[in-house]
Parts: sequence; structure tokens; C-alpha cells
Amino acid sequence: MRYLHYDVFTSTPFEGNQLAVYPQPPLDIAVDRMQRIAQEMNFSETTFVFPAEGKGTVRMRIFTPGKELPVAGHPTIGTTFALAKEGVIAPGREECVFELGIGPIPVALEWGAEGLSFAWMTQPLPSFGARIADRSGLAEAMGLDESDLEELPIEEVSCGVPFLFVPIRSRAAVDRVMVDRRGLARVYEQAGSDDFAVFCFTTDRTGATGDETVYSRMLAPQFGIVEDPATGIASGPLGSYLFHHGVVSPPQAAAMVSLQGAAMKRPSRIHISIESRDDMITRVRIGGQAVLVAEGTLRV
Repeated sequence: MRYLHYDVFTSTPFEGNQLAVYPQPPLDIAVDRMQRIAQEMNFSETTFVFPAEGKGTVRMRIFTPGKELPVAGHPTIGTTFALAKEGVIAPGREECVFELGIGPIPVALEWGAEGLSFAWMTQPLPSFGARIADRSGLAEAMGLDESDLEELPIEEVSCGVPFLFVPIRSRAAVDRVMVDRRGLARVYEQAGSDDFAVFCFTTDRTGATGDETVYSRMLAPQFGIVEDPATGIASGPLGSYLFHHGVVSPPQAAAMVSLQGAAMKRPSRIHISIESRDDMITRVRIGGQAVLVAEGTLRV
């Protein structure tokens, strides 16, 4: 089985988030075989592309090393670049549609002289869920002091996959985060909430060298991901959180950048655009670039 290896949310090889794309797997490949392949690749996600069943461009299945996901951001952006390279997406086309586990997801395309230059994924509108009241317990489970937390809600937000968003005062504190799974499980159990992946972030610009709005990290050991260099499906909810709680103004929300993965030496730049009307979110998009770094064949 031939695969393409992309680094996503970057234009620089060996940065961003790694992705394996299988553009032509056997149509009858079993789910457990795809899961085993994702474990073997050991990237945050691996995608398998199939012919569309409806009106989409293709159907795609996404696997972490631990489970299948109904939707994800960096696999959608990276696979878009792979399909452009493969000729499945013709040059100059303005949009493609992925058939995913949550339904059709449109991706807007921008082209340059050398091919696809940028892709924008539209995500479902956000839903806001459980909040964590035990701030000291959560801080301890993340290796922090309660004083490291911003005076903002610690809250579940989802645009297809839920994450727990933890606002932190400084970049230094974000870099210190180390999740204690048992301690975090106790906090979740006391709150009566599900076991969410943790997305911690700060708007602190101390030491910033770029135009990023947010400095962030995502930790999801329950998905088989100790830390993710770039999490597109969490970035739409991140932008929604920032807008919803007034951290950014509507004009700022329309053009944000999240710098993720810097602590892992795999910096990723995820563009976020939140559109609104009368303080209501009307559209959520995340975008970025991807670069091909390898091609290979897996023996199965």
C-alpha cells in the first residue's frame, strides 16, 4: 500500500504535524487493519481515502494510534494537499468536499504558481459544554499552581470533537504543563464530565517572534497521543472560545493564528477565522499549508 508523508500546518519540512495519507487503499480493507496501520505509522493521525459515496469529492477515514475519529483538522488539510498532488483535486478548483464521520466537510482551496498553496476547512458551529469548577485540582493534575490559570472558564468546547480548554497566564506555564492522568481522571469524575483531551493556551506574547494570537499545546494520552504538534479540530473551538468570552474582538476573531507544537520543536501555525453576526458565531474555519516530505510503500 503506497502512502504519502506530509508535515501539516507548515511549509517547512520537519516542522508541523506529521500525517500519513493512503490515497488508494483496498476498497475492502478492514477497520481493524486500518487501525493497526495507524499504530504502525505512529503519527497523530493516518488517513485512508476512498471513492465518494454521495456528492463529496472523496470519502475519508481518520485514525489516531488509539481510535478512529469522525473528523479532524490536520488530516483534512494534509490530505487535501495530497489529493492535489495526486491529481484527484484538479488545479484551480475552488472547493472540495470530504465525506467524514460527521457528514460532508467543505474545504476552500487557494492556488499558486507551484500548485495548491493554502486550504481552509469549514467546521461545524461550536457547542459549549461542561465546565470544571475544581480549578486547584485541575491545576495540580497539570503540574501547575492555581495562580497559573487565567480568570476565565475551564470549559469543554466542540466543533465535532470535544476538548477541554484551559486558559493559562503565561507561555512559561504552558510549557510546564505535564498531565497526571490519574489526577485528571479524578477531576473529571468529580465534575461528572467525560475524559476530554486537554488543550491549554495563553494569549501572553512574552518572547513572541511572530504574529500569533495564541500560544498552545494539546495533550491527549487517551487517544494514544502524548502531545499533538497541531490540532486543527481543536483550533476552531479555540477561536470560538476566544470570541465567546470576549478575549478577541470580532475583527480580531476573523484572522487569528495559533502557534502550537513549539515546545516539541515542531512549530505549527494554524490559521483560525471566526465569523459572527450580532455576537453569534456564524462560521468557523481553520486553515494552513502542508509540505510533502516522503513517499513510501507499506507491506501488508
